[in-house]
Parts: sequence; structure tokens; C-alpha cells
Amino acid sequence: ARMAVQVAVLPSPRCLFDEPIQIRVTGLQPQQAVTLRARLLDESGELFQAHARYRAGSGGELDLARAPALGGSYSGVEPMGLLWSLRSEKPHKRLAKRNVLTPFCVDLEVYDGHGDMSRLLGKCTNERRFLGEGVKRISVREGRLKATLFLPPGSGPFPGLIDLYGSGGGLVEYRASLLASRGFVTLALAYMAFEDLPAMPAVLELSYFEAAVNFLRKQKQVKDTGIGVLGLSKGADLALSMATFLPGIKAAVSISGSGFNSFIPLQGDGFTIPPHPYDLGRIKYESGLADFRDILEDHRDPATWGCRIPLEKSSAKFLFLSGLDDTNWKSDLYCQDAVQRLQQHGREAEFYSYSGAGHLLEPPHFPLCQASLHKVLGMFVQWGGQWREHAKAQEDAWHRIQAFFWQHL
Repeated sequence: ARMAVQVAVLPSPRCLFDEPIQIRVTGLQPQQAVTLRARLLDESGELFQAHARYRAGSGGELDLARAPALGGSYSGVEPMGLLWSLRSEKPHKRLAKRNVLTPFCVDLEVYDGHGDMSRLLGKCTNERRFLGEGVKRISVREGRLKATLFLPPGSGPFPGLIDLYGSGGGLVEYRASLLASRGFVTLALAYMAFEDLPAMPAVLELSYFEAAVNFLRKQKQVKDTGIGVLGLSKGADLALSMATFLPGIKAAVSISGSGFNSFIPLQGDGFTIPPHPYDLGRIKYESGLADFRDILEDHRDPATWGCRIPLEKSSAKFLFLSGLDDTNWKSDLYCQDAVQRLQQHGREAEFYSYSGAGHLLEPPHFPLCQASLHKVLGMFVQWGGQWREHAKAQEDAWHRIQAFFWQHL
């Protein structure tokens, strides 16, 4: 009797979402043509799928780390291709995790032939978690603060991080929970469009972010040598402002950000930084999707310089990450400008830009989202990115972010 077809996920079918896996199939016929399919149902019931055509080796085995895909959602040797090429049935859906206490389950199936996927040969499930063994999730509603604290197991002390997402608002936890699973005490912080925080605040107060820093620094598991902050998009310029105006911040990471205050005035103690001037009339629409790249006034125009964040005054270390295919805004130019300002003041900054990467640089293996609904603006917005390049960029950026914080905290 011929061996049954088995699909194995190594080293284990259960892992953290940011961990790479090896997918192996055994028990096939020599040189057998097969199609592999991945399916993931998100928390709203939206189905994300990917498939790729392969040919088994002479021993009836197939290892995705070695065998090239012959077409489908991707081609070539891509060990994680079935994950990063997942896309939804409905267009413009972004895969995001709302409840980090439950995993995403990815069904991996092997079908006979390169045709219609009618004969299933074998399958298994890869359980991809967002919370490492022993990581605690603690909801924080202290004073005005709306946040979630993630504590790695043990007494530490661990480096402390504050994690900020963009102008879509809400309380986004999945990046923070993964960072805590990697040994950082991480506070995911909401600052707009959440509970009683307004969707479009007239002003953001620095004192709110200062309260978050103070809350994190007083946790006994947090190293007392200073904390780190990371932000995406609008969260990135807030991270830079925090590192500039608040004591106790030693390292800041800007992802797809800018060196100026964007969209909402930032009110400090006795000063306000206005938002960089913009004109929504300059939005371009391409098949119903908004392209914001031209809405901001030229950042090189001295008339806009009052909106700059004076990060050269900060003693923090900076890491800037951006995608060259960001179609949301010109993050690469804006980051270059910030880095040049730091260098003119004799300060170093790390700066990486990724060709083919879009605006939404997420933890690894999240599939590219080229456009989705911006909840606050109520319109579909372009983010940009090419599938394979974006996936590689996310993997590289994730390692750089962690290495940077370990080095400076």
C-alpha cells in the first residue's frame, strides 16, 4: 500500500505569527504535479486564500524551502509564500488581528494536479499565535489612558516600549503582543477614534503621551534606563515628538513616517506645533481609491518649517524605515529630510528604505494590503507595495526594529 500523503509544518504546527515555518509534503508520487492552497478565515468571517503549483521530487517529497512554485499566487522558491500572498475574496480587505488572545489558523491543503483543486490529497493546520507562552495581557484605563500592557513572563527587568499605530485610530495590539513575546514590556496606546477618544481630535496633547511614558516607567518589570517608542504613519511622527519633548525616551522608530507634525496640532507645555499644511482638494482618485501623495505642501518650503519636529534637540537614537512604493504619502522623502537634519547637527540616524515596499510595513507574514478602508476618513485609501518585495521588507524591518531596541535599551 502506498504511503498516505502527509503535510507537515516544522518545527511545529503551533508558532508565533512572526515565526517562519517549513512546509513539507511526503507520500506523493515521484514528480507528481500538485497544487498547495492556504486558507485563513479572519475574525469578521472574511476568507483569505493563496495557492501555488508545485512538482514533487523523485522520492515523492516536496519541501517549500527548496522547491520552486511553478505559478499561482507567486512563483519561485518562497518558503513563506503561501502566507504572504494570502488575499481576500472581497477586494481591499486588510488582514489584521483584533483579539490577540486567539490564534489565526491557516489550513494548508494539497490537491492533485495543476487544475481545479477537486481532489484533496492531504491537509494540516498551522496555528499562528500572537501571544507567547506566559505573556500577560493587561487592559489599562488609568486616568485618561486607554492602552493595553503586555508583560513577558518572568520578573525581568525588560526594556519597555510604547507602540503607536496610525490615524485609523483604535487600540491596535498585535504588534505589541508580538514584541512582548520577544522580550519587551510593550504598551499599545490608543490616541484617537477609540472609546471616548474623538475620531478626529482638534488637538493632540503631549501630556497624554507623557502619562503613558510615566505609566510604563513605573512598572517594576521595566528597566529604569529609559524606554523606546515606535510608531507607524501618524504614530511615527508622534514617536519622534515624544522622543524630542519627553524625558526618559532613549530610542524611537519611525515606520512610514515624517519629520514634521502631520494632520493634527500637537499641544505641548506652552507651545503648539501646527500640522504641516495640506489640501484635501489635491487627492487623486484612481478607480475609487484615494491617493494622498500630492496633498501636502512641499516640505522643503521654509514656510512649512514651523511644523517640523525639532528632533535634533533630542538625545534619543532614531531608526527610520520606509517603503519606496508607499502610495499613501512620500514617506521616503520625508524620512530622508529628517535624517539630513539630524546629520547636519552631527547626529547619527539609522535609515532603511525598501524598494517595492508600501506604506503598511507590518510584522512579518502579514500579507500586503495595497488599499483598504480608512475608518476615520471613511474612504478607500491606497497604500502601495509589490507582494514579494513588501514581504521581504517586513521581515527585514522586524529584525532591525528588535535589534535597534536591544542595542539602545
